[in-house]
Amino acid sequence: MLDQTPDGAPAARVVIAKVFVRGLRVDAEVGVYHHERGKLQPLVIDVELDVAAVGAQKLADTLNYESIRESAKMLAADGHIELVEMFAERLAQRCLVDPRVTRARVRVEKPHALAPDAEAAGVEITAVRA
Repeated sequence: MLDQTPDGAPAARVVIAKVFVRGLRVDAEVGVYHHERGKLQPLVIDVELDVAAVGAQKLADTLNYESIRESAKMLAADGHIELVEMFAERLAQRCLVDPRVTRARVRVEKPHALAPDAEAAGVEITAVRA
C-alpha cells in the first residue's frame, strides 16, 4: 500500500533537488587578448546543481545557494583566467566539493565580448561526480 498525504494523494519521495543561481553578475579578469589583461569585465553566471535529497527539514540540511555566489566571487578574485571555459570548469569543480552535489551545470556569459553585434557570448559546461 502506498503512503498518502493528508489530502489522500499518493506521497512522493524526493530523490534529487535542483539548486540554482541565475544571472549572477561578477567582475573578473578573463580573456586571451592583450586588451583584456589587467582589466575587469562583467560575467553573467548561471549555475544549476543536482543535489542528492536528504529530506531537508532545516537550513543545515540544504545546500546554501549563497555558497555558489561566494565561490564565483573567490574564483574571480584569484586573478586572471584566460578562458571562460576555464572559469566555468573551476566553478563547477568548486561546487562539486560538496559531496551532496552530483552534477553541476555552469553557464558563463561575457556580455561585452561581441558588442554591439551580440547580447553575449560564452560557454555552458556540465560536470558530473566521477
